[in-house]
Order: sequence, then structure tokens, then C-alpha cells
Amino acid sequence: MGRMAVLELVGVSKDFPGVRALKGVTVGFRPGSVHALCGENGAGKSTLLKILAGMYRPDSGEVTLDGKRFAPASAADALSAGVSVIYQELLLVPRLSVAENVLLGHWPSRFGAIDRGHQAEEAGRLLKQVGLEVDVDTPVEELSISARQMVEIAKALGQESKVIAFDEPTSSLSQREVTQLFSVIRSLKDAGKTILYVTHRMEEVAEVCDAATVLRDGELVRTHSQIGPGSLDSIVADMVGRDFGEVFPSVEREVGPPVLEVSGLVVPGLVEPVELELRKGEVVGVFGLVGAGRTSLLKGLFGSGRGEVKVDGRPVTLTGPRSALAAGIAYLTEDRKGEGIFAQLSVEENMNLPVRRGLLVRQGAEARRAESLKQRLGVRATPGQTMSLLSGGNQQKALLARWIDQGIKVLLLDEPTRGIDIGAKKEVYEIVFELARAGVAVLVVSSELQEILGVSDRILIMREGRLVASRTRGEASSEELLRFALPAVR
Repeated sequence: MGRMAVLELVGVSKDFPGVRALKGVTVGFRPGSVHALCGENGAGKSTLLKILAGMYRPDSGEVTLDGKRFAPASAADALSAGVSVIYQELLLVPRLSVAENVLLGHWPSRFGAIDRGHQAEEAGRLLKQVGLEVDVDTPVEELSISARQMVEIAKALGQESKVIAFDEPTSSLSQREVTQLFSVIRSLKDAGKTILYVTHRMEEVAEVCDAATVLRDGELVRTHSQIGPGSLDSIVADMVGRDFGEVFPSVEREVGPPVLEVSGLVVPGLVEPVELELRKGEVVGVFGLVGAGRTSLLKGLFGSGRGEVKVDGRPVTLTGPRSALAAGIAYLTEDRKGEGIFAQLSVEENMNLPVRRGLLVRQGAEARRAESLKQRLGVRATPGQTMSLLSGGNQQKALLARWIDQGIKVLLLDEPTRGIDIGAKKEVYEIVFELARAGVAVLVVSSELQEILGVSDRILIMREGRLVASRTRGEASSEELLRFALPAVR
């Protein structure tokens, strides 16, 4: 392994107060390959990337690059040595131009001033390599997320990076943008670059990766030197100690009479009125490509739509979120950090928001309720811990805890497992199934086909602002769902 590896870690460990983040990890990464780093939150993936990026120093062990000791003291050191890490939160300067960002840190100069012509020419050359057509004088803040990502990759190429690591690169991209990113990654691989790829999405490992290393609790479980048929089941089992099929188990539930009946609901962002029925205890999935109108549908049902709505057979008038909640309809946004949690409030305060009455704070009762729910739902948090310090999975479980035993009739979930690991996904859906068994009708949006097929009793497919098909669990297949979801050929 050593001779073949461009980058190699041997016995690398890293400790933080009370936590051993990496425990004697030994792994090599080969040139001309895409190597996945897989593991649940807290497995050690981010720590490993930060060591490579020069943000952390290992406490023991050694990292080598091209056979020589690699111990960067900063991100600039790592970059100059040929290692680039592209994070979810892209490290660009928003108000600087594309060209200035691509060549950040080594702007060409002439007679003591920046050579704008040379800068634009060199930036254009690098952007062409990643297939991005954009005016190099455009401020980066005006670009889409996917375009900014391509600017980061071009920046790495400008540094002549041998190793490029991607940290959850598709989390905010549409399917078209993901396809473009994968095309660029394959071209980098063909050029002999070593690509490290961190993702929670197993289908991406199968599509773009050549090998995968699994970490669990800071330890290396196994390196899969090839990705082939059956690899995903094995990788997931290594990550969480259970098979892939067990993550979204088929759960038998008794489905009762209609809870939510919608007729002629006009929803902003959709091109035709919505006709919809959700039944007691039913989990209904909504599948569609980005831009199909899935979030608009949920927001319409949460008060932004206008039309005939019945809850438990009784007509209700929805004028906004307050009236929807009063009717028994609850909603969890896809933007967990921006709109879902109150980041600086405690976990207990976040969990108890629905039981508060105005300014009244019943500290004893709230503390007992929160502690009971933390135990019941597996929310891993210390007393008084602020919500911002929890992992994404624990944040989502805490948000779902708001609606346990609160008498809600309908729960609308928008991408409830985005950005959380496979083990946490299973825990989130166990909570969802518990609510369904208690009689709640659940409508869930997900971009992941495997998830939709695994959790739904019935599946609605959206395309270009309208509901176009409905299938039961037994009828549905990934091929059929995609066929309905793809834009119609005109």
C-alpha cells in the first residue's frame, strides 16, 4: 500500500478533552482514484480532514505525502504542499471576484500592481478545466452554490493540488448540478489526482467512488479496496452494525380514516390546484427532483395555500402557520439550522416550545418532560446544553420531540434526514413511525429514493409544479418513480 499511496496515514491518533477522535488510523489513498470516507457523525471523518488541511496536528502517528513527512501547520501550508479540502461551507471571499478567488494568495503582479489581465487569463484557463462558464469579474456572492463549488475546485487546480478532499459536496446541489460535479471529479481522477470523498449518501459512493474506508468511533473498521455489487450493504453494516435493509424497515401500521382532505388548494409555486388525502396512521412520501414544488406543497398545507381543507372531517380555514397549528397540522422545515432550531436556546427549551403558554415557563414540568423525551427518543445531550452544539441527528430528534403527545393530527416533514448519518436516520424514522402508530398522518419529502421507498406506505410523485402520480409501497420501484419525476419530453 505504501508505494502505491500518494497520501498515507500511519497510526494517526487525535484526542480532545474527554474524546478520542482518531485512534491509530492507518490508511493510504492512491493517485487516480476516488476514495470515500464513510462513518456516522462523530466517527472521525472531519478530524481526519482537518489534520490533512493543517487545522489540527495529530497527537501520534505520521502522515506522508509522496513518501515524505506531511505536517502542515496551517491551511496555507497544506495548500502549498498540494492538499486541498473543499468544505460544505465554502472558504471563498464573497465580495471578491471569481478571478481573485481562484488565484487567492498568489495574485500575479506587474510593476508592483496586480496584473489583472494575467489574472483573468489564468482564472479563465482553470475554470475551463472544471467546465464553469462565467465572467471572471463577477463577485462570487452572485454565483449559485454549485458554481462557487467549481470556483473552489479551480482554486485547488491553481495550487496544483495532488490531493483534493470533498466534504459532503452535494448537500445543497440539484441533481443536474450533482451530475456536473461528478463529471468534474471523474476528470480530476483521470488526470491522476487523489480524491477523498466524504458523504452520508450511499448511492453516491456506488456511483463515483472506487474505494471506501469506514470509520466508527474514531477507529478504522475496514477499507473496501473496490466498490462492487453488495458493497453498500457491507459498508453500511461496517458503519452502524446493521444491514442496509434494516435502516428503513417495513413497519406494519393500521391505517384509519382520512385525517386531512384537501380539494382545489391553490398553492404559491404550484401550477395547478392540489387534490390530496392523508389517512390516520399513514406515512406518505413525496418524491420529485429539486424544483418540482415539494416544499411549496408542504408550505401550502401549512397555511400558505387557499382552498377547501378538512381535518378529521371538519372544514378548517388556513390563513397561515398559526391557524394550521391550531387545526393540528405541524411542519418541520428542511432548513433545520436557519428556520427549525433556536440555536442559542437549550435543548430543553427547544423541545418544550409547543407546551409553553405565552410567557409562562413551568421549569419543573418542562425539565421533567424534556428529560423523559431525551431518554425515550435517544437525544444525546447534557442538561442545559445549547441546541447549536448538538449533531444534526440529535437536533432533528429534539425537533420531532416537540410534537410527541401533543395531539397533532398531521405532520409535514421536509427532508427530515438531510445531512445526518445512517444510524441517526433510522432513529429519526423510528420516531416518525411512533407518531404514525399513535394515529398521526405523516407527509414526508425526501430526495433519496431509497428512503422514500423504505418509509412510505404510499408515494406521491411531483414534476414541474404538479402532482403527477401516486403509487403504493408494493407498486413502487425506483425506475418508475424517476420516470415520472423527470421532466416530460416536449
